[in-house]
Amino acid sequence: MSQLRKCYVVLLSISVLALIICVHPSLSQAAGTSESAPLQVATFECDITPPIGSPLCYGHVAPAKKVVDPLSARGIVILGSEKPIVLLALDWVGANNGAQDVWKKKLAEALATTTDRCAVHCLHQHDAPGVDISANARLKQQNLNGIMYNEDYLNDVMQRTIQAAKASLKTAQPVTHVGTGKGKVKQFASNRRILGLDGKVKIVRYSSSRNPAAIAAPVGTIDPFVRLLSLWNKDQPVVILSYYATHPQSYYGKGGISCDTVGLARALHEKQTPGVLHVHFNGAGGNIGAGKFNNGDPKNRPLLAQRLAAGMEQAWNTTQKTPVSAKDVNWKSKPVLLPLRDTLDETKLTGILENPKARLTDRIRAARDLDYLKRTQAGTTIDITRLKLGPAQVVHMPGELFVEYQLAAQKMAPHDFVCMAAYGDQGPGYIGTTIAYAQGGYETGRVSRTAPEVETVLMQTLKELVSNND
Repeated sequence: MSQLRKCYVVLLSISVLALIICVHPSLSQAAGTSESAPLQVATFECDITPPIGSPLCYGHVAPAKKVVDPLSARGIVILGSEKPIVLLALDWVGANNGAQDVWKKKLAEALATTTDRCAVHCLHQHDAPGVDISANARLKQQNLNGIMYNEDYLNDVMQRTIQAAKASLKTAQPVTHVGTGKGKVKQFASNRRILGLDGKVKIVRYSSSRNPAAIAAPVGTIDPFVRLLSLWNKDQPVVILSYYATHPQSYYGKGGISCDTVGLARALHEKQTPGVLHVHFNGAGGNIGAGKFNNGDPKNRPLLAQRLAAGMEQAWNTTQKTPVSAKDVNWKSKPVLLPLRDTLDETKLTGILENPKARLTDRIRAARDLDYLKRTQAGTTIDITRLKLGPAQVVHMPGELFVEYQLAAQKMAPHDFVCMAAYGDQGPGYIGTTIAYAQGGYETGRVSRTAPEVETVLMQTLKELVSNND
């Protein structure tokens, strides 16, 4: 073959390859062009305050009589070289089981991503709706309609929130830096489980307490820091994400819709950065509350909010910025089947649910217990995910998680800025450590649907996601 013909064949082959790459985006990514994709973030929010008369806290407390503070859905969409990542925080007490399924499916469809790249969390305020679509279906089979939440409200909230998320893509902003900072929150969080000399729980120090012994007891094991993760376009902050581990309620159950301490603190800090969306996530606060510093007096709500906001301000003022690009973003997801509590009895739960003479709150709880039991028996897993963004890692966990898991994750990656969002799928209820189940107490009683072996499963999952963070 002549030298000229050889050159022609080579040029023709290159042209054909280029055409194939253009036609098939997946091959284009394999060729490396996706690595040059810009890193962007879109932000969105939506008012999700329920109408007066709506059930609150899964229908376990008085229905809404007035709006004390509005509720909101806030989220971000991270756009880079892979499919979008969606983080959504709701001013709800919980979004469980079927609610997680529907939220993630709708978000994934609207934003051209997959359900395992969507994380949906609640801030766990008790004067707010609690939504469990699949458990609600069981209640409806017993002609118990609209007692857990307002279905028209739910449909409206989902539609408007997802529309806002989709519309936000049009105004996505470049991300050039990630900011990390933490601040100490004083006189807010305290461990709820006070042990006696026998190693058993002697006092449960709830979110508010007037018990002198509970107030005098030490703070106990907590994570005292609020962590702020911010995304920047050069010198301009685009969005702020905050993480703090505690039960958020100061008082509740009187029919006043409220975003409570965490929502008020979020608003206070947002005033310091006008035009920048602040999205707050509740950390692993299952065994943490304000009981040492809160007696339930309504005047303590703004006081606790100010203390959290002060910690946020310190975190903001000490924020350090690190350059990032799309190649510095990594997402991991692991589906996990949590071990079931042996106290969940299908026959007993069904009997309570179907008994018209049983207390309404007991029937609601039975529906939730039964639904989680059946889903788990069917092999329905829960996605535990980790976002790596430059020097930061954010772990997204289910349930009312004990703070020990958050502290353990931080130790697994001591050189990274590790944040944790719990209160994702709250189908499992409280998730304690192995020893906690032997200690007794409220959190590891009937409100936990996981067995003591859950610690082994979750700690191994954290090691896989956090320790090996490539």
